[in-house]
Amino acid sequence: MKDLLPVARVLGMLLCMFALALLLPLAISLAWHDGLWRLYAFSGLGILAAGGLLWWGLRRQRRELLPRHGVILVTLSWVVLPLAASLPLALALTFVGKPLSFTHLYFEAVSALTTTGATVITGQDELPLSLNVWRTFLQWIGGMGILIMAMAVLPMLGVGGSQLFRAEAAGPIKDAKLTPRITETANGMWGVYLVVSTACALAFWAGGMRPMDALMHMFATMSLGGLSSHDASFAWFNSPLLEGIAVVFMVLASCNFTLYFVALRKGKWFALWRDPEARATIAALLGAGLIVSLILWAKGVYTPLDALRHGMFHAVSVATTTGFASVDYPHWPVVIPVFLLLLSGVATSAGSTGGGMKMVRMLILVKQARRELTRLVHPHATQPVMLGGSVVDNRMIFSVLAFMLVYGATVTVLCMALLLTDLDPLTAFSVVLSSVNCTGTGPGTLGVDLGYGGLSDFQIWVCTLGMLLGRLEILSFLALLSPAFWRR
Repeated sequence: MKDLLPVARVLGMLLCMFALALLLPLAISLAWHDGLWRLYAFSGLGILAAGGLLWWGLRRQRRELLPRHGVILVTLSWVVLPLAASLPLALALTFVGKPLSFTHLYFEAVSALTTTGATVITGQDELPLSLNVWRTFLQWIGGMGILIMAMAVLPMLGVGGSQLFRAEAAGPIKDAKLTPRITETANGMWGVYLVVSTACALAFWAGGMRPMDALMHMFATMSLGGLSSHDASFAWFNSPLLEGIAVVFMVLASCNFTLYFVALRKGKWFALWRDPEARATIAALLGAGLIVSLILWAKGVYTPLDALRHGMFHAVSVATTTGFASVDYPHWPVVIPVFLLLLSGVATSAGSTGGGMKMVRMLILVKQARRELTRLVHPHATQPVMLGGSVVDNRMIFSVLAFMLVYGATVTVLCMALLLTDLDPLTAFSVVLSSVNCTGTGPGTLGVDLGYGGLSDFQIWVCTLGMLLGRLEILSFLALLSPAFWRR
């Protein structure tokens, strides 16, 4: 209980900050006169009151966060914040005559905040603009992680952010500071995120999107969430130019944002290409796009130009865990959607807004496998694992191996849980892998519209758990279940 009190205090602060996010849909509602502004105001005040009471009630619990506190806070935040996000969703959907059950509301909120992009809502084109803005804005908030944004503010309130950063940052390498103060690091990463996001929105607008469509699809693109305001996703625009713009910014968002921060801060633009993970990520995405395009052309699905257009767009979209679609690609030759779904687990960098295992882990695994093969031939050889000119510590290698084992076990257990409900194997595998990788789409009976509404409540909860585990990178959540974690 002593560990939970300071965590609950900080969670109250986060809820207060999260309530401010409702100012955007409230302003849109007032400008477009859709009648929902009172619901956003009520929701914001309710979340603000809950967070304020928690914060004020525990105001004497002012202690520096320890590593254990960071793990607890991150886990609780990704469970509680979707509850807060689902309140305006529930009120607004009921107001427009499309009420959802708590199961579906929580799934929708988790899907948006974890940047998965799966949805149980149909008729998205008919939803009020402010509601679609809120749904897509949640992705953008979750893309970089609201907790990283909070690090820029919490130290000013007497709460240290370093332990929170270690718990929230994606990937195995979490302790490298870009600046002496963690607050400055958080500000820098969010500053880069905002600059690139602004460029993305302007590019979509210049490419022919209406201003609000450009804003919402920027949210979905930069977060690699893919939740669109149209049921048809990118097919609604039918524009090769817009698809090309989306490809460029999805690739940018799939790389480590700290590289952009260093490039802007120190002028070292060559660091972008020198980073082995960035090179591997870009090569994987472009290579996958060319492979898919060649298969589509060889199979006679499209002409060469159309094969390159659709192949490159969908390869980058799925592999980066975004999930945009311009055609019904699950009906392509089955090897393509399966290949892309598997690629979605590795084709994003640590420090990006994407999900999955991260490319750096795959690089470490490949280099470790190569070292073991060498040892079979030369048992006494000394061959350290090198990454980017530096030796990878054995503890990090063991951590990556442990993560991969837990990742595989998680996918297997969740798949078996869905198979117990008599869901067909392909759909069970695709929705579990999509959920854990925070991709939101895959081959199977769900099709390209990402419609999860046909699943049962139990199946929806399995997918929700998969999304949360994927966003928490599994180990953080499982650490809470360990008796050693709670032992003093």
